[in-house]
Amino acid sequence: MTRVIHTGQALVDVVIEVPDLPVRGQNVMASSVTDYAGGAVTVLVAAARFGAACVHAGAHGTGPHGDLVRHALTAEGISLSADPVEGRDTGICVVLIEPSAQRTFVTTLGAERDISVESLNTSRPQRGDLVCVTGFSLALESTRVPLLAWLGSLDEGVVIVLDPGAAFASLEADVREEMLRHTDVWSGNAEESADLLAAVGSTPDGDELLALTEALAPLMRGDAVVIVRDGAAGCAVLADGTATLVPGHPQTPVDTNGAGDTHTGALLAEVAAGTPWVEGCRRANAAAAIKVTRRGPTSAPTAEEVDAFLATAD
Repeated sequence: MTRVIHTGQALVDVVIEVPDLPVRGQNVMASSVTDYAGGAVTVLVAAARFGAACVHAGAHGTGPHGDLVRHALTAEGISLSADPVEGRDTGICVVLIEPSAQRTFVTTLGAERDISVESLNTSRPQRGDLVCVTGFSLALESTRVPLLAWLGSLDEGVVIVLDPGAAFASLEADVREEMLRHTDVWSGNAEESADLLAAVGSTPDGDELLALTEALAPLMRGDAVVIVRDGAAGCAVLADGTATLVPGHPQTPVDTNGAGDTHTGALLAEVAAGTPWVEGCRRANAAAAIKVTRRGPTSAPTAEEVDAFLATAD
């Protein structure tokens, strides 16, 4: 069975709902605060709820935050391949959510950064497995060096999926280029995609999503698949040499935290099951649309919920 393997950081999201961001040096009263397992967990939970066999290959701590991450993963039937990091807890990401659903983040570092070639290799990727990498893993040397070394050791039949995040475009050029040489699938939002093209001095032929996919593909290896998301507008996907616009499903959001990760997880689960990329994106768009109507990063719908949503939407 094709698996979805994630190498990224599984954190605890401390989600705080605020009426507005405070003025610097001032205070604001929150309306709620909740701890959720987040980061790589969000992608894996979405994929698992779509029926994929999932593995977390990243590191996790031994304290209460690590316990929360492990509980969230095992509750969804997701395997953790590496042993816990002794003596260190998993870090947190403070997420401030405004009434518009806009998010602001502050992230700490913890045991999730303690990876090695050996710890990553406990996931034992096979040909056809989908291995997820986040650009945030490349921002620090402690995770970048072992991750890139490990990716270079994998069978070429392993499919490497890059979720660039906001960090990727600002990395050193040699780091970006090395990662892109390993990349088979790009799954990023429009801003992240445009930022990379600007960083490499590439100008897309037009400003539409389709143009972004076509400009990004040559930066990666082989016949790369490129997905560029644009929130409620949907996404564009370049696969088998053809670029397709896949419309979204606008909703009134209550929490956009984890929407992109939900899209990625649902899409990869569909592809792992043999669904073509364009149809997978159609279903992933629906999954993300449902998610933004729910609070918490790990509130992805099941495949059956997406079936019902699309039956009504169509």
